Amino acid sequence: MEQTATARQTSVQALNHFEEFKKTDSKILNKLEGQDRQQANEYVQGILRRKSYLDFLISHYSAVAVDDMNLQFKNILRIGLYDLLFMDGTPDYAAVNEAVELAKTMGGSRSGDLMNAILRRVQRDMPDLPRPDFEDRTKLVSTTFSHPEWLVKRWIDRFGERDSFRLMQYNNQTPTYYLRVNGLKTNAQNFKLRLSKADIDFEESEWLPGYYKVNGLNKIRTKGWFQKGFAQVQDIAAGFAPTILDPQPGEDVYDLCAAPGTKTIMLCDLMQNKGNITAVDISAERIALIAENVTNYGADIVKVHRADITIERFKLVDAVLLDAPCSGTGVLAKRADLRWRRTESELEEFTRKQDELLDAAANMVKRGGRLVYSTCSIEPEENMDRIQAFLKEYNNFELENLEDYLPEEVLADDGKSYQTLPHIHNCDGHFGVLLKRVV
Repeated sequence: MEQTATARQTSVQALNHFEEFKKTDSKILNKLEGQDRQQANEYVQGILRRKSYLDFLISHYSAVAVDDMNLQFKNILRIGLYDLLFMDGTPDYAAVNEAVELAKTMGGSRSGDLMNAILRRVQRDMPDLPRPDFEDRTKLVSTTFSHPEWLVKRWIDRFGERDSFRLMQYNNQTPTYYLRVNGLKTNAQNFKLRLSKADIDFEESEWLPGYYKVNGLNKIRTKGWFQKGFAQVQDIAAGFAPTILDPQPGEDVYDLCAAPGTKTIMLCDLMQNKGNITAVDISAERIALIAENVTNYGADIVKVHRADITIERFKLVDAVLLDAPCSGTGVLAKRADLRWRRTESELEEFTRKQDELLDAAANMVKRGGRLVYSTCSIEPEENMDRIQAFLKEYNNFELENLEDYLPEEVLADDGKSYQTLPHIHNCDGHFGVLLKRVV
């Protein structure tokens, strides 16, 4: 009981922090270990995935409006509802009792009584819970699938309702993860043996070598394989950008906006630890994270450099990877918080920054060199629109064909860009192109 209460209490703290600051703080959950941490993470991410729908139910069963509720009480109530409706391992009576006891502990007996009254009514109606029935179609879909209205409207206009529903349903599922074997510390055959011996179910990717899909990370964390540098968590689509850059042993390479360093490590692996990689980021905290990761994973040829690449001048190199800051609409299954943090007006801000970064990156590439631009967005404004604008300004770069590097199903018709969509490709949504400097 103590462990479960601790996971729930910590979840309340994490959800309170998100409501107050509009961002998650991993340090809060990192106070927990093992099963406790996994459970708390499921609460936080699961509730953020279902927030609009949970709040709709609260508004139906509570006399107090959601916006007027005490923040702590509201998040305990969200946990109780999530337990009742989405946590298969929690019996209904336990879901109610745990929430009531937590409300008493954190808010007093009156809070406990109110919590009990609301959750008992929900439990009674569970076979036939109310459904959103707003006349406004966008609001109806937004509440049902717990995505902001501006994103719902944008996606329906672009994909149509059926595919938009599939995309949002994908984003609301507990995600699966990919592991990439780190060839600097082990090899694929040995790692597969480790997975099998540990009774960890995995599925080997046909798209890129050394990638394995797993349903959870807790068992792998307890084995210490990340600390030993044997593998890193990296979605298969995130591996496309380093793959198409195709860095060769002995080359000079920049990885820009590099934190937390997973792509940097993959570049080093592809280069067989021969050559020079400079991993650049503007954030001091994130630079420290890159340094820690490259040391842990044995990426010996990496130098870490803090800089604003739009200001500092860099020497010309063979290859540059720019994984640009973006809206992150391709990773909402793993980063449920982003859907509530992003706004439509931010898209324009991102595109301006992406143009600045692309301009800076282009001026680091030597003649005959390569530049990869990538994002974890599925919005055209951040992706091909940026490349078309770039090519109007830079006639010394040309798009390269990607058919030799990536599977056909993720490529555009002309083969010169890739775009994954979560509901179609069963992975994160990523975009990328390979540009060659010809003059």
